[in-house]
Amino acid sequence: MDTKRILTGDRPTGKLHIGHYFGSLQNRVKLQQIYETFIEVADVQALTDNFANPEKVKNNVKEIVMDELAVGIDPNKVTFFLQSMIPEIAELTVFYSNLVTIARLERNPTVKTEIAQKREIFGESVTYGFLGYPVSQAADITAFDATLIPVGEDQLPLIEQCREIVRKFNSIYGETLKEPQAYLGENKRIKGLDGNEKMGKSLGNAIYLADNEEEIVKKVMSAITDPNRIKKDDPGNPNICMVAYYHNLFSTKEEIEAICEECKKGKRGCVTCKKQLIKNIVEHLAPIQEKRHYYEERPKLVKEILIEGTVKARKEAKITMEKVKNAMKLDYFKEG
Repeated sequence: MDTKRILTGDRPTGKLHIGHYFGSLQNRVKLQQIYETFIEVADVQALTDNFANPEKVKNNVKEIVMDELAVGIDPNKVTFFLQSMIPEIAELTVFYSNLVTIARLERNPTVKTEIAQKREIFGESVTYGFLGYPVSQAADITAFDATLIPVGEDQLPLIEQCREIVRKFNSIYGETLKEPQAYLGENKRIKGLDGNEKMGKSLGNAIYLADNEEEIVKKVMSAITDPNRIKKDDPGNPNICMVAYYHNLFSTKEEIEAICEECKKGKRGCVTCKKQLIKNIVEHLAPIQEKRHYYEERPKLVKEILIEGTVKARKEAKITMEKVKNAMKLDYFKEG
C-alpha cells in the first residue's frame, strides 16, 4: 500500500497568526506523526497579488518557517521547500494550463471570492497569474504525488479543480497522475478581532504567534464586544462578543462558564474580561514564542532546513516530471 503523502503550505506574506494556529497548524503537528508531509512556502503564489512588493515576500519566507517550527512541526519528519526553487512546478503549470478554460477558472467560487476581496489591487483587470493560480496549485500537488490535501471548506473548489485537471490529463495521456483527496480537519476558520468571519494578515484583525505582551494587550483591548452593553452592570450577550469568542479558544471550561454567566447578569465588566483573556493568551503563546526565539537566534539552521527540504522536494518533482513528459511524448532524447 502506498504511503499517504500530504501537501500543505503558506504564502509568505506575513507572520502566522492564531487563525493559522487553530485552523491548520495544530492539525499539521498531529498529521506529521501519521503521514509523509511536504510543507510548501508558496512564494510564487504570494507574488500573484504582491508582484509589486517582492521584498515583502522575500522577508517573510523565514518568518513563516520559524512560526511552523515554533508550534511543533518537526523538520526531521516534515519536508519544507520553496515553491520558486522547484522549476518543475512552473513547467507543470504550463502543461496544465492547456487543460482548463478561462471560463472554468472564472467560475471557481474560491477564486471569485478572492478576486472580490482584492479589488483594491486589481481594479477591474485581474492578472493572468492570479486567475490561473488554481492551475499552479494543481502543479504543486501533483508534482509530489500528494494524495491528501488539508483544507478548509472554502478551499474545496480548488481541490476539485485540481482533480478535474488530473482526470483530464490521465484521460488524454494515460494514467500518470494521482487524484488527490481533500482532508477536512476538525478545526475551523477563526474570526478576526473585529468580528470578521476571517482573521487575515491584510485585514489588520489578527493576533500573531510572535506578538509580544504589549501588542496582545493593545489588540485585545480593542476587540469588539457586545455593542448593546453600555454600562458595566448592563447584562451582556457573550454570543456576539469577540472577547468571549476568544475565551473559548484560550480559557478553561470552568473559566468560560463563569465568564458567560457573570456577563449575562452584568456582574463582569468588559475590561476585567479582556484582562483575563490577555493573561491566558500570553501564557498559551509563551512556549511557542520561546521555541521561536531559539530559531531566531539560529538563522543558519532555519536556512539549512529550507535548503535540505527543497533539495529533497526537487528530486521528487523531477521523478514526476519524467513520468509526465514520457506520457506527453516529450521525451525526445530518451534512448531506445
